[in-house]
Amino acid sequence: MSSLTFYQVYKILLRSYGPQRWWPADSPFEVMVGAVLTQNTSWLNVERAIANLKQDKALTAKAIAGMRHARLANLLKPAGYFNIKATRLQNFCRWYTTQGGLRRLQRYETDALRQLLLSVNGVGPETADDMLLYAFERPVFVIDAYTRRLFSRLTHIAGDESYEALRQQFQNSLSRVKQQVKIFNEYHALIVQHAKQACRSKPQCHACCLRRHCPGV
Repeated sequence: MSSLTFYQVYKILLRSYGPQRWWPADSPFEVMVGAVLTQNTSWLNVERAIANLKQDKALTAKAIAGMRHARLANLLKPAGYFNIKATRLQNFCRWYTTQGGLRRLQRYETDALRQLLLSVNGVGPETADDMLLYAFERPVFVIDAYTRRLFSRLTHIAGDESYEALRQQFQNSLSRVKQQVKIFNEYHALIVQHAKQACRSKPQCHACCLRRHCPGV
């Protein structure tokens, strides 16, 4: 197993790639839309779909909730699985509107808000945690496929743990750091960047800033 702690991995990635300043969005609501659309696609495709919504003056919960499904699906085509995502996004926006929007949802404690988000059809743990961290600025660590890949290779994890088990492991390991929201935000973004640059499906170990600490090298 790598001798590095989770926080030490973060510091090495930060030195290597610099601040990522995620999530790329103009508003908390845009973050939430992006969190739904980014399922099973690249961020570039999400940006194209969001640009379509903006051009159509439809990037509001009310507009999306009331739009004809076919029209919305057409706007979301760049994000792939556009019929499914149109349904999921409308489910979310109708729920969001019923709940009273960002201001009222902000009043909930993090665990209660997370359960509310997970109650929406089409919002799974990763999507809910994206929203919590990047839109609501809550100290919740996002687990994705890149996280599993990197830390499996570092042998910090087996890789087949449940989402909740891994989320708790990361949050517990970083429980003493200050500015948790800022660090969780940066850490997740840095993991994504590292996975694209070096820790790919076929690893580019020569380009890896963690290679001296990786048992697989």
